[in-house]
Amino acid sequence: MAFSSPVPAAERLPVTVLTGYLGAGKTTLLNRILTHEHGLKVAVIVNEFGEIGIDNQLVVDTDEEIFEMNNGCICCTVRGDLIRIIGNLMKRRDRFDHLVIETTGLADPAPVIQTFFVDEDLRDELRLDAVVTLVDLKHVELHWDTEEVQEQLAFADVLVLNKADLVSDAERAAIERRVRAINPMARLLTSCNADVPMQELLGVQAFELDRALGLDPGFLVDEHAHEHDDAVGSVALVEERPMDMEKLGSWISELVSSRGPDLFRMKGIIQLAGKDERYVLQSVHMLVDGDFDRPWKAGERRRSEFVIIGRDLDAEALRTSFLACVA
Repeated sequence: MAFSSPVPAAERLPVTVLTGYLGAGKTTLLNRILTHEHGLKVAVIVNEFGEIGIDNQLVVDTDEEIFEMNNGCICCTVRGDLIRIIGNLMKRRDRFDHLVIETTGLADPAPVIQTFFVDEDLRDELRLDAVVTLVDLKHVELHWDTEEVQEQLAFADVLVLNKADLVSDAERAAIERRVRAINPMARLLTSCNADVPMQELLGVQAFELDRALGLDPGFLVDEHAHEHDDAVGSVALVEERPMDMEKLGSWISELVSSRGPDLFRMKGIIQLAGKDERYVLQSVHMLVDGDFDRPWKAGERRRSEFVIIGRDLDAEALRTSFLACVA
């Protein structure tokens, strides 16, 4: 085939593309990959949808190479940046054994896959090991008809049905049947908190180009026309002053109760008054979770950074109400 590499697969760097809709558990799984004793040195590229990067700050402290891309969606506006970052990584090829790319929850994986076959230099140096898609069992049906979810399911080599503890066995089985109707070929795993065996994710050699071409015969040659829903956007909220815990809790509760279905994902690191630890606040639709994760480091800039991704967001109103939570 014209798109094959002359370099033997065993000599090329294996790549895992980690995808899944907003809030499916990608960062949780990424942290498991980075902390698991699998004996691999892993390089990571994190792509986010928004002005500020929260995921990169929530990735555990490791000695690994971690690169952040938050100036656009990896599947369209910043594909050139992806190629450039990988090119720079390959200059230090001897420092890692595996590359993991975490896409934004709104990414279509097809053009990311395409990158490894149409760029000649990458084709000779990298091997796509697997596209791993996380499925949020609790919320996936709310977004089932979106182009992003359909593409993420269709192109998966490994499907991780996550948050199994939040649904009944009957609900899980129903979603599994719908997933299988879209993608009957992928390896299927079920998890809570994205806890899956590493041997099922890394070095699995699950990607098959012929199957990808069967899904989209033109994906290696066509200019990609992926478009995001214009009504979906993000609002980045940044505040240097400490926040009041009680005010913040009331604001989040009111926001979720009034706009929950339209709030796809909220994630942030909060500086709370009188506390020496970072407070990590996350939500998916109506589910909200918050907890302290670690002390602020010496010399680390203490401030609150909060990103909201949703439909028909009023940025000015959100900023005003967020600032009302200052201590």
